[in-house]
Amino acid sequence: MDSAELYRTVRLIRRFEERAIELVRSGEIVGGIHPYIGQEAIAAGVCGALRRDDIITSTHRGHGHVLAKGADPVRMMAELAGRSTGLNQGRGGSMHAADFGLGIFGANGIVGAGGAIAAGAAWARRAQRAAGPATEVGDTVAVNFFGDGAVSQGVLLEAFNLAGLWKIPVIFVCENNGYATTMPVEAGVAGTITGRAEAFGIPATTVDGQDPEIVQAVAEAAVIRARSGGGPSLIECMTYRFDAHHTFEHKARLNYRSEDELAAGRSRDPLDIQGARVPSEVLSRIDAEIEELLAEAVRFAVASPKPDPADALDHLYATGLRVRTGVNN
Repeated sequence: MDSAELYRTVRLIRRFEERAIELVRSGEIVGGIHPYIGQEAIAAGVCGALRRDDIITSTHRGHGHVLAKGADPVRMMAELAGRSTGLNQGRGGSMHAADFGLGIFGANGIVGAGGAIAAGAAWARRAQRAAGPATEVGDTVAVNFFGDGAVSQGVLLEAFNLAGLWKIPVIFVCENNGYATTMPVEAGVAGTITGRAEAFGIPATTVDGQDPEIVQAVAEAAVIRARSGGGPSLIECMTYRFDAHHTFEHKARLNYRSEDELAAGRSRDPLDIQGARVPSEVLSRIDAEIEELLAEAVRFAVASPKPDPADALDHLYATGLRVRTGVNN
């Protein structure tokens, strides 16, 4: 992506999250969301280095990744609102949005779970490619996004081991925002996050996660390495979450970050950093286009029907098998 397109992605994610928070407050989005505000440079930069056929797996804080990979913001907003017109017919919601056609193999509410999925998907695509040209599978790369709170999860470490052992074309991206919910990273991580990957022979680097162009440049190098058979990489992106861990904090008022810390973290805003690289007239045009798009997304979500409870058991089985009705149902 060029500078303007990177700005567009950052701006889209920021305003999408702000409009989604409005729908949480109005009750249209039930249960709340995990806002991605402040971390947009990572999704924009990493996904800016990917092709349409590449794969991503995401986290409970996944809206930014899904949007940066190309998902329709209108249908994404409907998904968050639990509407049948959403990306996944309202069944995925905020933490499980997916679009397989765009290589989005799902956000995931289980901490660290996406690592194994990404490694497995990348390994499978490589195996298909090796089977012959009839498969029409290219040199796909997979990216797994995860937070600093996931780095001691066994499933992620197992994914590191297999990726390093088999040189799987997967890129592990740690979004280190300093907190696992409310626990500071220094209280939960022994050693270093890059050291976790290096222990499995995976090259790792730490970058400024607030600058989209820095993130994209490092991601591009990792993608080239993966496509050429060099195996996995880990990128630790140092970032800061401007908003709550979850919107419940807007009412709970948890006190784990000082005002001085919040001000210091917010002083390096990805929107400002990338916006400074784009001509003002281009910024104005992009901002206006995004406002129009998200206004339509909100209108569409609110006006869309909710799923019919009679269809609640649909899509539970790949075969279409329905659960037999019990005698008391």
